[in-house]
Amino acid sequence: MMARMQKLLLAALLIAGPCAADNDETAAAELDVNSRYTIESVHLMGVASARISDPLRKELDKVIGSRYDDSALKRLADRIKGELRASDVRIRAERGTEPDHLIVNFEVKTHEQPFDLNVAKFLYQSREGWSGEGNAATTIGGNRFTFGLLSNGDDLVERFAGLRAGFERKRMGTDRLRLRFEFDSFHEQWNRATLDRSSLHDLYRSRQVFTPEATFAIAPPLELSFGASFARFQPMADAKTESSNAVVTTLRYHRRWGSARDLEQQEVSGAYSLSAATGVLGSDSIFTRHFARARYFVRRHRNRVDLAFLAGSLHGNAPLYERFVLGNSTTLRGWDKFALDPLGGSHVVHGSIDYQYGFFHVFYDTGAVWDRSQDREQKQSAGAGFKVEGFQLAVAFPIRGGRAEPVFYAGLNF
Repeated sequence: MMARMQKLLLAALLIAGPCAADNDETAAAELDVNSRYTIESVHLMGVASARISDPLRKELDKVIGSRYDDSALKRLADRIKGELRASDVRIRAERGTEPDHLIVNFEVKTHEQPFDLNVAKFLYQSREGWSGEGNAATTIGGNRFTFGLLSNGDDLVERFAGLRAGFERKRMGTDRLRLRFEFDSFHEQWNRATLDRSSLHDLYRSRQVFTPEATFAIAPPLELSFGASFARFQPMADAKTESSNAVVTTLRYHRRWGSARDLEQQEVSGAYSLSAATGVLGSDSIFTRHFARARYFVRRHRNRVDLAFLAGSLHGNAPLYERFVLGNSTTLRGWDKFALDPLGGSHVVHGSIDYQYGFFHVFYDTGAVWDRSQDREQKQSAGAGFKVEGFQLAVAFPIRGGRAEPVFYAGLNF
């Protein structure tokens, strides 16, 4: 009986051995077949290609036109995984548009949290008090839902408080196109300087804004957003609700060399936005608003330099929340925005330079906000403090003759 079982086991091993070898030979044969093909193009799937560094993008571009090399592509997949901190990166090859060509797709799987909480702003300014914004988000099947609460006395002429809700579809048939909807509902509080300089018809108790928007990635560093903004607000002097409905579009550019883990890192970004409110959309306010901003950032070891510039112009009859403001936590730091212009301006220009060594941070700002060209007056400010991972502790001074009144900042401001 034992002899018979041994013969059966030996027969099974003889059968299994060639099958396992055949599987290995089949896999090797598939790689040999692919190695005869030329790589036509390379794509990142599941993540925007703008998130990878420029050196890695160049390495991906180098394999285009070369023969399929499995080991080289696996090394690139490992680099993508490490740089994006992805959970997995898989290589998928498919038939190209030309004979004997392949399209290589790197399928990136990110660490998506089912529920996420973050604080976008939690800042104390010694003149304006506290401003805060917190958001909750969840991603379900490629759809991202967000809900936030905020009270912001820093960014606009008025303090606005309320809620913000959004929905984003990250992929609309292609990774190049995504769709976003946002709804805002705010109540307003006004500073005494603004109340003294304006009429009640210019002020509003509350406003609601609905913004549908689509974003198309033209090329890895360049993308275009287009949509509309439908706003309703309640003037303090009238029970009738007014509207401000505008076509909105933004062209953005962002490019990065290196990452936070490298000894050197650079970033260049810029954006141009156009808002045009028209009676065709049933808008009571008719205006055109242009706004452009640019930023250059470089880090070498512990030294960081950040250069920023912005400019804007507003023509027509626009609500106060569309007007430009300087003298807050990011522009002309140290100045009082209500002393500069309690109603905001229709024109603005501003530049800043920030230098940081380790945690120590110094900065210089210059800019002007005005309505009439003869009223334009360039202002300057400077400050110093500490900054790490979005948290800042700083004091800023307006540069002017006479007594200097410093402004103190502390908190998070992303």
